[in-house]
Amino acid sequence: MTQPLTERPRVPIITVGLRPHPTSPGAEAPGQGLVGRLLATMFALPEGGAVFEFRLEDSRVAQLAIPAPAKPGPADELWKHTCFEVFLCAPGEPGYREYNFSPSGQWAVYGFRAWRERIEDYVPAAAPEILFSQADDGLVLEARVPAELMPVVPAGSDLQVSLAAVVERKDGQFEYWTLRHVAAQPDFHARDTFVLTLATATHKAD
Repeated sequence: MTQPLTERPRVPIITVGLRPHPTSPGAEAPGQGLVGRLLATMFALPEGGAVFEFRLEDSRVAQLAIPAPAKPGPADELWKHTCFEVFLCAPGEPGYREYNFSPSGQWAVYGFRAWRERIEDYVPAAAPEILFSQADDGLVLEARVPAELMPVVPAGSDLQVSLAAVVERKDGQFEYWTLRHVAAQPDFHARDTFVLTLATATHKAD
């Protein structure tokens, strides 16, 4: 389960380990809960866009609620079940984008003008591609985000990134994972959690 779903290009790749929010069940004993490890990987594509991969390893997947396969396409409220999330913004800008990727193959992309101020008429200009694989002790979800879905910045500019996950358990409880938690309750939108940097492609392919 540690192998990527697709071949990696020769670009800088970042992999980090996410942490459960202190209010999540089992957070007091890292590695001993239903989720052993949750790793997130990201890299920019040379032709524009980016790939984001989430991996659960050494986990008791049979005790997790994993959405069943569905027709790929946009869907709302994916975060109410097991879902992997990406947040992107340009440094110094109040606006940002939220991406939701479900193991079902469904997805959502939202535009925000500021913290939780959603742009209601935002319409995604393209669709991401989602690949998903599951085993007894883990799962892998890979989302390929085309350039048309990325925040508009000059080629080669950095984007600030937050990677997160909602994990639903079959007992009805939820775990909230990200790299940095800054509030008493889980808040993936908090800009203080956008602690990673993704350098966009320096040029677009012809």
